[in-house]
Parts: sequence; C-alpha cells; structure tokens
Amino acid sequence: IDTVLGYQRAEAAGTGTLVTSSGEVLTNNHVVDGATKITVTLVSTGKTYTASVVGTDPTEDVAVLQLANASGLQPANYGTDSNLALGQSVTGVGNAGGVGGTPSAADGTITALNKSITASDSGGGNAEKLTGLIETDADIQSGDSGGPLYASSGDVIGMDTAASTTGTQTTAGYAIPIEHALAIAAQIESATASTSTIHVGSPAFLGVSVEAAGGQGAGVAQVLAGTPAAGAGIVAGDAITAVNGSKVRTPTALETALSAFRPGQSVTITWTDASGRSHSATVRLASGPTD
Repeated sequence: IDTVLGYQRAEAAGTGTLVTSSGEVLTNNHVVDGATKITVTLVSTGKTYTASVVGTDPTEDVAVLQLANASGLQPANYGTDSNLALGQSVTGVGNAGGVGGTPSAADGTITALNKSITASDSGGGNAEKLTGLIETDADIQSGDSGGPLYASSGDVIGMDTAASTTGTQTTAGYAIPIEHALAIAAQIESATASTSTIHVGSPAFLGVSVEAAGGQGAGVAQVLAGTPAAGAGIVAGDAITAVNGSKVRTPTALETALSAFRPGQSVTITWTDASGRSHSATVRLASGPTD
C-alpha cells in the first residue's frame, strides 16, 4: 500500500490483505492516516489499483479499503484466534522498509498473548493504546504494518501492527489477532454513518487547522491553499463562529459540526476577522485526508 499525504507533502507505505474477491483490503488505520491518495499493488499479479477508504477505526488501528474496478481476486486464508499458543511458529510478511517488490518475510514464534502497548510514530507522536495483541520475536519492521502474520499452516492469524525497537534492532513485534481485526472490519463495512469510534469513508474537509479562541469560536491557526476555506477568504487569525447558523465556540465544536457532513455537501461558514467584522460564505466541503 502506497499513500500520498498531500497536505503534509509526504509519502508513506504499508501492507494489507485481501478480504473479498471484489477488492476489500484490511490494513492498519495508521497506514492510511492523513492520506490524500492511496494505491495498492497486488503481489500475485503485479497490478496496481487506486483505492478508496471504506472506513477506519482509529481506536483499534483498523482500516478497510476498496480497490477500484476489482473483481475475481483471491482473498487470504484467515485462521482463528482460539488456537493461538505460546511458542507457536509464525511468519510476519509485509513491505519492510516500504520498498515494494517481493514481500519481506520474518520468521519467529509467539512470545506472549493479550499484550497491551502504547504505540506511536517514529517521532513519538500520535500515541495510541492497543490491547489484546499477539507478541512475537519475528523481525517486524516499518512498512510491514497491516500485513499478515502467518501460522505454519499458511493461515493468517494476525495483522502486523507495531514493533518495539532498540536503535535499529527490533526487540518485539505485535499483531492484532485476526478474528478481532476482521470483526472491527465488519463493523466498518456495515456502518452507514460515522460514530465516535468508526469513521465512514473520507471526512468532509474545510481546510483549516484551529486553536482555542477564548470561547469566541474556533481560532484559525492555518489555512491550506486550494481548500474550501481558502476559497471563501478565511485567513489565519480569523475565528470561525458558526456552521449553518449553529454557533461554534471551540475547536472541538467545529470538528463535531463538520463531522455531520460528507464531502461534496455545501455548508455556510460564519467567521469573524481580526478587526471583529463578521463574514459568511457557503462552501462545498472537500474530501479530506483519511483520519
């Protein structure tokens, strides 16, 4: 899985497994977090597909993607969580280092079950608490995230998710048990609207980063070029005070208000500029980066 993080001017890579013959892919949420473009290359055929986000559950670090115009594909063989055992031989397969091509494979054993960890990115940010994980001494690396942890039978028993490292050496790898990951994926697939944990599709996007403004709205810290906010004339230093006439007093309130809309829908944004003058404009919300 290759992603473009357009608003961060960056790229990222990870791994996934096929869930359906029509091209649904299971992966980690953090593999696609912030993505504005996603492409997926099937190792078996070498064909590359554009992918859209069916939905995500950031709290469980699970995401489901849909490959465009895909059919007749061979899903992975998934095992069960009930047969997991300490000392069991496993192989973590993925896109180690994000280099693509022939998948990497790291052999090891299960060293612990039902582990809890706090995972974060390489810079120590975006920390999240994950529980119920498989721990292994297989050399899971960056880029393997979302990939399969295989049992010796060839069944996928986990989804590679994180690794503990000392310097450049992996000291432990962690995977979400596959039945649990698939159960979360099923919830994502059946959801018709976003909830506090499940986010359906790509979010509606105004194009601002905001900060507290003393209860007088959501203070605009930054406006991204080419976004609906920029087109409306909103600039840093303004304070957004209402969405469709409903008052906005905090950054969280703005986020909550916008979460009720889908990309392509039009909303009226009201804001106050640095001189205290009020403005209002109707904007068409864009499709935002995956969250």
